Amino acid sequence: MIAATGADESSLHYRGWRVVSACFLMAFFMFGFGLYGQGVYLAELQRAHGWPGTLVSAASTFSFLLTSVLVIFTDDLLARIGLRALILSGLTALGASTALLGLMQAPWQLYLAYALMSVGWTGMGSVVIATVLNAWFARRRGLALSLAFNGATFGGIILVPVLLALSSSIGFRSAMLAATIVMVVLVLPVVVVFTSWPVEASSNAAAGVSGDKSARHSRKELLTNASFWTMVLPIAVALLAQMGFIIHQVSFLEPLIGRASAGLAVTIMAAMAVVGRLSLGLFVDRLDPRLACAASMTSQAAALLVLLQSQSPTVLLMCCAVYGFSIGNMITFPPLIIQREIGSTAFAAAMGLGTSISGIVSAFGPGIVGLVRSASGDYTMAFAMCVVLDVVAAGIVLWRPGRRAEVAAS
Repeated sequence: MIAATGADESSLHYRGWRVVSACFLMAFFMFGFGLYGQGVYLAELQRAHGWPGTLVSAASTFSFLLTSVLVIFTDDLLARIGLRALILSGLTALGASTALLGLMQAPWQLYLAYALMSVGWTGMGSVVIATVLNAWFARRRGLALSLAFNGATFGGIILVPVLLALSSSIGFRSAMLAATIVMVVLVLPVVVVFTSWPVEASSNAAAGVSGDKSARHSRKELLTNASFWTMVLPIAVALLAQMGFIIHQVSFLEPLIGRASAGLAVTIMAAMAVVGRLSLGLFVDRLDPRLACAASMTSQAAALLVLLQSQSPTVLLMCCAVYGFSIGNMITFPPLIIQREIGSTAFAAAMGLGTSISGIVSAFGPGIVGLVRSASGDYTMAFAMCVVLDVVAAGIVLWRPGRRAEVAAS
């Protein structure tokens, strides 16, 4: 799908910007509840039911892996039930999940809640957001994606502290039910009113998610597409290193600068993720996305390398700020590369398959970093491994297998 020809995407009256606001809200609650909120659930469910941390952690892993499988079929679901119905299904599943988290009494209900959360990711996650914005924007696509995905970061910055505060004042059960009601009240009307395909895309059978055979078989073709793999693999490797660092960040910093400063480092990193997305969004439509992606990976490697060499609180906080600047952009680059190199016809299929592969690979990041740390006795080898992974990923993403063929043909 492509945006309407001749549409003034720079105008605030362009309907696509209202779609961006809807996607921002979707990302805010989906990532807030589905990713950042999982630390809250771990603590509160242990406190309320006495369940071991391994039980809740295993449910989280189950949810992430199930999500990685379900998102592969996003393009099929869009073709079968349509955009709005898929998003509303995701909202219903996420609402049922968060409500059940507050009401549950037995461990099996935990896995049901997390399975419903995976359905929520399928209907309201990054694949759907990127696909619909790809349809609405051509010239300002990067900015639209950056603004929408900032909802994910704000979900962590705002929703998690609110859940913690409400849990302390009115209890975890009431906090989850209240937050669920607020989500439905805010998201439901916005989705119904604002989310749709552009008229031109609808009249052309929504090219990227239509039921034609080429779209249905695009996943098989993607698996033999070298450009697809040189985008997916480095992103997956970089996200593995990124997830490993984020999960272990406080454990690494606390002995060096104390608990309060370690918490400040997390806040600074999250704030810089917002700044990084906004800054990239202003210029990325004029940049080579592969080159920008490699630069982001290299900056993360450099920040980690300096982090390992210093014990100065100021330097450590600055390294976390530099690292955070590119955190959010790792999910912004794939749709930009896919649109330029693979095209609109297989966009939803490529996003779903790529997100699935990245999700499965990155899920092992915290565990691998933890294992290396345990084997070596400290985080030096573990974070050095992350530096190497980022540098290797930056090199792979710069490889353009289709470019050589084009030059030879010309």
